This record gives sequence, structure tokens and C-alpha cells, in this order.
Amino acid sequence: MSRRSKITAANSRLKIGLVLDSSLDLEDGVQQYVMAVGEWLRREGHDVHYLVGQTESRQLPNIHSLSKNMVASFNGNKINFPLWAKSKVVRKLLENEKFDVLHVQTPHHPLMAQQIIRLAPKTTAIVASFHILPNSRLVTLTNTFLGWLLKPSLKRIDTMLAVSPGAAQFEAKTFGLPARVSPNVFDYSFFHDAKPFDSPKNTQTILFFGRLVPRKGCVTLLQAVQRLAEMQNVPAFRVIICGKGELEHELKSFVAQHKLQDQVEFTGFVSNEDKPRYYATADISVFPSYGGESFGIVLLEAMASGQSAVLAGDNPGYASVMEPQPDLIFSAKDDALLADKILSLLHDQARRQEFAAWGERYSSRFDVGVVGKELVQIYRDVIAAKNMQ
Repeated sequence: MSRRSKITAANSRLKIGLVLDSSLDLEDGVQQYVMAVGEWLRREGHDVHYLVGQTESRQLPNIHSLSKNMVASFNGNKINFPLWAKSKVVRKLLENEKFDVLHVQTPHHPLMAQQIIRLAPKTTAIVASFHILPNSRLVTLTNTFLGWLLKPSLKRIDTMLAVSPGAAQFEAKTFGLPARVSPNVFDYSFFHDAKPFDSPKNTQTILFFGRLVPRKGCVTLLQAVQRLAEMQNVPAFRVIICGKGELEHELKSFVAQHKLQDQVEFTGFVSNEDKPRYYATADISVFPSYGGESFGIVLLEAMASGQSAVLAGDNPGYASVMEPQPDLIFSAKDDALLADKILSLLHDQARRQEFAAWGERYSSRFDVGVVGKELVQIYRDVIAAKNMQ
């Protein structure tokens, strides 16, 4: 039996290259996806390599840092992209490793990931995962132009995946390939088993976790909190704001102006180790992002503890995750509606706990062990199809 035939068999070991133009030193959503999938694949016995942009960390085995990178703003985020990957270095790596499959995170860059795809042997299966939704018309136009630049590598992609239905539609519109949905993943047990921080007695905790940038909508939450503070007979609550960003000073000024300092706490940056503990401490987690979200992994992380009811802004990525519970979605810039939803949950502990229990069950579907098995089957199916050609 040939090597190509053996690797399509169940339980056979695959050599997998996870391709990311950005740096693994960052803790953004795509990086977390790559590391979660990679570590699970490695635990399952596969030979996993990371073909990435400029990365100093060596916390994972087989990191191949292939370019120098720089940072720019795009789609409401700071993006880290490669300046150039030397084709000689890429070609030698591909020849030496002989990957069975390359799993590319896209939209990718012409100067690195496109080179890797084009230089890969014809026998290597190419799978891609599309990760974004637009935050503006400019992003749509830019991604359409990028799709034109990436035509040489898009032709080599055997299977295009997208992390949500909205992302699949945007990919088809701008890159022109049919995409099947393969959702984002997270380590369910890491969040489910977290120990909460101590909390004041008889006081419920409302949590915001995210970057303090306009599209994440923290200002909407604080405006809702201001409304609640002005009401009578509101159960005791406190608000924890986890994260840093350009709006930090403005948000703190808002809190001071409206005399909310006794109720609102800013933690600043929170490590990945402490993140699950904050989610486990919350009674209500609020994510008011109004756009640019292709999925909603933060929603699932918050749900996994089984302690928190989750309220989510009505952007397409979050809406796709929250579809089974539309009552937990709100218009992301409507602070009055958000205040009403928070107030309802503060008053109705049984309902809040019911939503928390639902989230605990529902979020387990997105555990890396569940989605990872589906990914491996996709890899094997693509390899088998190439063998038939």
C-alpha cells in the first residue's frame, strides 16, 4: 500500500502544516484557533507544523517563522501581516517535510501564504478556513481586490471552509469559491472547569471581555449601566470591564462623569490563564459588538462555565452562534434595550440560570475535540479525492 493510500485510512498519522500569515505571538481569534486545532491534532498523534509569520515564541513544537511582519489597521482590528517570505526557504521546507495537507487561514497574504500554496507539491492537499466578515464597505472592496490578487493560490485550494454562514457568504462574494461551514473551536474543558474569583455577597456580576475599541461596543454597555443606576429597585450589581484599547481613557471618563466608580471596575489586560476565571465569576456576560465578527468564540467561552447568561450584539457572526436563543440578542447600539435585558436577568434568577445551563450544554458542541474530528475527516476526504485524480 502506498503512503498516499495509507494516510486516508482511519487512525493513520497525518503530517499537517497550519499556515498563518500573522504571528503566533498574538492572542487574537485566528491565532487561538490555530493553536487549539494544532495542539489537539498533536495530542491525537498527528505531526503538526506551524508555518507562520514573524513569531518569537517557541512554546509549541515545529514553529517555522517564515517572514518579517508589520502591523496595520483593518476591519476595526490591528492586523499583523508579512512583508516577504523567501521562496528558497519556503521551497526547502516543503521539500523536506512533505506535508500531507496544508490548512491555510484566509484571507491570506500574497507575499507569504500564497507563496506556500503555489510552491506546495501537487500531491499536497490544500484546505483553507475563511475567518472574517466586513465591518464596512471598504473592507468588502478591499477583500474583493485581494481575491483578484490571490487567484493563483485560490485555484490550488481543494476545499474552502468558513467559520460561519455569514463568513461563507462573504467568501463566496469576494473570493468566488463555494465554502462549507466548519465552526471556530475552543478548549471547552479549559473554560468549563475554571474556578471563579471571590465576589461580594448578594451582588450580581456583569462582565464585558474584549478590546476597548469602538466596534466592540463597551460604551453601549456603560450607557445601559448608567440607565440602571438611575432606576429604583434594581438588584445590586457590579460591572467588570476586561481589556485594553484606544477607548480606555474615554470609557473611564464616562464612568467618572456619571459617578459609576463604585459599580464599574476596569481590570486592564487579562491573561489567557485568568480569562476563564472571569467568565466563571460572571452572572451576566455582555458582548455588544456591532460588526466585523465572523463568529462568536467569546460567547462560547463565556457559556462554557455554566454560570453566565450571555447577551450578544446582533452582528451576523454573533447572531449565527446565538440563533437558538434569539431573546439573548440585542441591537448593539440600543443601550435602552440592553438595559431592559440586563434588568430582566437581574430580577429573574431562575431564568438567568436556565440560560446559563443551556449555554453550558450548547457550547460543548464547539469543543476542539468535536470539531477537530470533523476537520481530520475533511483532510482525509481531500487526500482521497486527490488520489483518485
